[in-house]
Amino acid sequence: MTTRSSFHAPWGEDALRRAVDAAGIALWEWNVDTDAFVMDERGFELWDVSSVEALTFEHLSAKIHPADRDRVRAAFFATRAVVGPYEIDFRTLVGTDVRWISARGRGSDEDIVKRAMVGVFLDVTGRKQAEESSELLAGEMSHRVKNLLTIASSLARITSRSSSSIEDMLAQLTNRLTALGRAHDLVRPLPGHEGGAALLGDIFTVLLAPYDDQGAFAGRVRIAVPRMGVGERAAAALALVVHELATNSLKYGSLSSNEGVLDVSGSLADQHVTLTWTEQGGPEIATPSETQGYGSRLLRATVEGSLGGSLTYDWLKTGVTVALELNSELLSV
Repeated sequence: MTTRSSFHAPWGEDALRRAVDAAGIALWEWNVDTDAFVMDERGFELWDVSSVEALTFEHLSAKIHPADRDRVRAAFFATRAVVGPYEIDFRTLVGTDVRWISARGRGSDEDIVKRAMVGVFLDVTGRKQAEESSELLAGEMSHRVKNLLTIASSLARITSRSSSSIEDMLAQLTNRLTALGRAHDLVRPLPGHEGGAALLGDIFTVLLAPYDDQGAFAGRVRIAVPRMGVGERAAAALALVVHELATNSLKYGSLSSNEGVLDVSGSLADQHVTLTWTEQGGPEIATPSETQGYGSRLLRATVEGSLGGSLTYDWLKTGVTVALELNSELLSV
């Protein structure tokens, strides 16, 4: 049995360098008196700075994201008074790209050698992006759950006004909630992008079915869009857009009123698909303030990002008109 006292570590400079390279670590040294900053080759690559010119901590700070710069400067100087290990995560700018770096070392000027502090840099961009994605997903799921509760409550209220009996209301509400469940499956992307492409018109029909009247006044939701296929990823993104627009209409627009109607029309030209969402007959509306909620930001980000398009609103007193310009090539993906 090998004991700690008898164990011989085969460390040498070459072995340490191989271990450091394998871990993706960049080594650095900072002279607290002269401000001179020294790094190994990986450090210069990580910070995207030249290894030819003399480097100082102040020069290196210019590469830190402006939102983090003061915090990092204060933290680095504070480490001189902190006994024990420390870790500081911050963003740097490499051109227009944002990179996350974790600086780690041991603080305190006590027993400092040649007035130089030493430590390591780690590229933690992947981990930070994963954390941001998780936070975004959590916010999106919270937003969707709140919307679904609002939709269910509104559908119950609308159904009660048009029902002749409790049994009739129960049947209508059950049908609407069942349709809402089918629509929600479209909004939720399947693992591994399972499933096939859908027709553009079918997406609108399925998603808007819960909001149409069930009886004599059926047909207040009218859809006339080009016949074209939509790919799996684009279908999930487009479904999210339609779901968000329908939720807003149910809360504030034409779908909140028995007299309200919704027209969705579209055309295809070159590489662009134009879709027009027109509401009429709902309560009188006013142009909203510049402040946008989570749903509005999510809607715009989905249209401009995932669908490569644009989104414009025309706020009329009779109802809002939303114009969507989408990239037809991205719709097929």
